[in-house]
Amino acid sequence: MSLDEIFKALGDQNRLRILNLLLEDELCVCELEKILGLTQSNVSRHLQVLKNKGVVSCKKTSQWIYYRVSDEFFKEYGELCEFLKTKLSSGEPFKSDLARFEEEKKKGFSCEKATEESSKT
Repeated sequence: MSLDEIFKALGDQNRLRILNLLLEDELCVCELEKILGLTQSNVSRHLQVLKNKGVVSCKKTSQWIYYRVSDEFFKEYGELCEFLKTKLSSGEPFKSDLARFEEEKKKGFSCEKATEESSKT
């Protein structure tokens, strides 16, 4: 993977918002959707771009797919990940995303709860 392809993949604010959260923890689409206030199709589309470039990897558990920063990407670009984590966590909307993530985590956020909440709306 060339550096210019990686920067193209990261050259979108929503993908940076997703990466910012995935640098903290492994999350599924419904969790990202809830935290970011984006639609499922929007989150999935951005995750597919990041996955195609090797930035994120995924695993399926039951009916949910969990995403995380790929081990290979972190191994190759760990310094970039640390730089982004530092820079993104201090600016908006990234800082607010992390605050919402922490709030949801404290509540025991789970895919089951997110699915129930989205079906109520």
